[in-house]
Amino acid sequence: MSKIQASEALKPFRVLDLSRVRAGPNCVRILTDFGADVIRIEPPPGVDPNEAMFAANRHGGDFQNLNRNKRSLTLNLKKPGALEIFMKLVQTADVVVENWRPDIKKKLGLDYDALAKVNPRIILASISGYGQTGPYAGRPGFDQIMQGMGGLMSVTGFADSGPVRAGLAVADMSAGLYAAIGILLALIEREQSGKGQWVHSSLLHSQIAMMDFQGARYLNDADIPVRVGNDHPTSSPMGLYTASDGVFNIGASGEGNWVRLCELLKRPEWLQDPDFKTEKLRVVNRSKLTELLEVEFAKNTVHYWVTALNNAGVPAGPVYDVPQMFEDEQVKHLGVVASLPNVYDKQMHYITQPVTLSRTPPKVVAPAPDWGQHTDEVLTEIGYSVEQIKRFHDDGVV
Repeated sequence: MSKIQASEALKPFRVLDLSRVRAGPNCVRILTDFGADVIRIEPPPGVDPNEAMFAANRHGGDFQNLNRNKRSLTLNLKKPGALEIFMKLVQTADVVVENWRPDIKKKLGLDYDALAKVNPRIILASISGYGQTGPYAGRPGFDQIMQGMGGLMSVTGFADSGPVRAGLAVADMSAGLYAAIGILLALIEREQSGKGQWVHSSLLHSQIAMMDFQGARYLNDADIPVRVGNDHPTSSPMGLYTASDGVFNIGASGEGNWVRLCELLKRPEWLQDPDFKTEKLRVVNRSKLTELLEVEFAKNTVHYWVTALNNAGVPAGPVYDVPQMFEDEQVKHLGVVASLPNVYDKQMHYITQPVTLSRTPPKVVAPAPDWGQHTDEVLTEIGYSVEQIKRFHDDGVV
């Protein structure tokens, strides 16, 4: 079997993927969809007591979506001889990605200094819960823990609900995205210096970075963000409103949108109301404004208002459940979903990359690999004989 080639954009690069769960695989998925030769390196079945968490359900939608376009090599890094195989792979690679606790790579002899001795051009990307150093560096980290520590749960939910987790893995996904950006930057810099470097991101720092304006409000204005439900904390009217047959979102922030909204609703008097003269006042008097808007919006349907508001230049949209989301005509037009059979010919569906390139777009061309599906193939590529590969299998190294 030839190498999986999803795109021409990153075709020259080989990535060794030691990562697991979500943050690391999400990072590597970006690279493989854009054409990097990704070799997913994982322990043989039964070696890792936590394998059910990140590798067992290989034919389920989540694993398939995270690990498409990759090849799989099994390697028990605790076995004699395994480190030699890995370092031989490092000689052929451009990037290594891992999301172990910071101390593990040092114990295994796979820290950046050890890799750089074998290949000075190697880029090591490390994704951790709390960072590579510091008082919490040794702690295990999961997305929900970071949502709590990173402030997200404090601003999610309604005023009287108590902290609420977001419905998706914000810390995991953002840490993977930032790591991928770091890898691409390191590859660009390597063109100047000829040297690799160590890239690292953490779930905690990434989650805090995603807080963005909420964190900046506190740091610079001493304005402590709180839970405001479906309302925007600093803009109004912006949030969830009720039509005759359901709810929808509008985003009428800024004076231009506010004027267009009042004109559409034929309420010019609101433009002169002293409680609504500025956006800050509309936030302060949000309850009064919401009551007035709800009376108007109850007069027609979600479809009517979404269409009318957008035609008037005021951002608005329906609130979909997941099935409705995938049925939307614009979502279909964007090619959000790609489909192809897995290794057992079961049709699987994959969420495509949200960024594209005009000449070298990302593609989904291969399902997630079976456990160790490409072990012999990869070992042959780096020069091992049939007899050596058989011995590796017999000794439990692969």
